[in-house]
Amino acid sequence: PQAGAEPERFEALEFDHFLLQPMDGPARIANTQAAVEFCLANPRWQLSLQTHKQLGIR
Repeated sequence: PQAGAEPERFEALEFDHFLLQPMDGPARIANTQAAVEFCLANPRWQLSLQTHKQLGIR
């Protein structure tokens, strides 16, 4: 997770939706896998993707 934006910091807030997005950059593939695994282990969280980045559209 991005420093200071760990999912646990947000769980006490009264949000209707909790969305987790993998961090872009050189470790994008590993970050995406980690985000998927986190969401599978924590069903309250949903995976959010920036599709344009996945398709290589910047």
